[in-house]
Amino acid sequence: MAALLLLGFSAGMPLFMTGTTLQPWMKEQGVDLSTIGFFSLVGLPYSLKFLWSPLLDRFVPPFLGRRRGWMFLTQLLLVLAIATLAIQKPAQALQFVALNAVLIAFFSATQDIAIDAYRTDVLEKLELGAGVGVYVLGYRIALLVTGSLAFILADRLPWPVVYLLMAAFMAIGLAASIFAPEPVSDNIRPPSLEEAVILPFLEFFQRNGWLQGALILLFIVFYKFGDSLLSNMSRLFLLDVGFTKTDIGAIQGGMGLVATIVGTLAGGAILSKIGINRSLWLFGGLQALSNLGYFGISQLGQNYQMLVLTINIENFCGGLGTAAFLGFLTTLCNQRFSATQYALLSSFMAFSRDILVAPAGSIAQSTGWSVFFLITIAASLPGLLLLPVFAPWNSEPVAMPRPGLDDKPDFDA
Repeated sequence: MAALLLLGFSAGMPLFMTGTTLQPWMKEQGVDLSTIGFFSLVGLPYSLKFLWSPLLDRFVPPFLGRRRGWMFLTQLLLVLAIATLAIQKPAQALQFVALNAVLIAFFSATQDIAIDAYRTDVLEKLELGAGVGVYVLGYRIALLVTGSLAFILADRLPWPVVYLLMAAFMAIGLAASIFAPEPVSDNIRPPSLEEAVILPFLEFFQRNGWLQGALILLFIVFYKFGDSLLSNMSRLFLLDVGFTKTDIGAIQGGMGLVATIVGTLAGGAILSKIGINRSLWLFGGLQALSNLGYFGISQLGQNYQMLVLTINIENFCGGLGTAAFLGFLTTLCNQRFSATQYALLSSFMAFSRDILVAPAGSIAQSTGWSVFFLITIAASLPGLLLLPVFAPWNSEPVAMPRPGLDDKPDFDA
């Protein structure tokens, strides 16, 4: 659990380094807003990471084993890349800043592949809820450091010094990778790169069936779709209602983050008691209904009591849903191919979060805020309606066995 807490922190550290934290530095350097907006494209590796994930299943670094070795290597490269960004000059050589940011995003996405695979391999069934909870806790603490502490420091120190300090924080992951327990199946890997690419997909559909496998992927796209639609527009809505940036930062950024952490930890604990299937039903329903708080604000207007209540409930329920969702993704992975399979599944989740939400602004503009928030609740229903197919209330998913050396999928079949 201690290792997963620190690895979650390591996974969360780079996320804002190429976006939320980089944007104000570029603005201070005189970079125009249009160019800053296009910098969101440097995050593309997060949605494409399944393309190179088979390499992490097939090849083993010469130290620390298959999972920990890749974690250590990517974390070391991230420390160097973030430190290198500190010496860049956005106003004079923006192309080098862009290249540096892409490298950070690539190394970060690769670190995510390795850490997700490690978490999938190392957790026993009874540890799943607690493991997911503490991992997300570490991740959220990192977002607090890069999204809040970095801004506070930037008021007192030059941005290059802030980035050097963030690189030092990133080094925490190196210690976690060295001292983390080694997964039991760390040396079980595909015999060739060809099989590392093909077998994970073939094994997934052989195990679940083609129809059910396709429905599972559809479920992954839609389970948090309503939540993602709301998140994409929530800050613009609150500004439109009349809340200040300080209000939003303190309540949504501060209270909301704490509520998400509490919700994730509570979700992990409840998941361990009632199981993954029931958690998906219960938490998914609460996650959808929590959007009603924003509908209430759209009716009441600038009401601070309603804002505090809405932010805390919505983020708490979102944390519950995240705990159940990550636990579910973990049960879908065979440990021989956990890097590739988890990367593929999480890419479907990223497709929903980053691509499908693109029309959210147009929908809100044409329908008005009140109707838009009702639409976000309706957008949660397709995912919930798929649950009876593969996650019945009164049954649990069969845990993947710990593979032995001879436990290989029938590739010839």
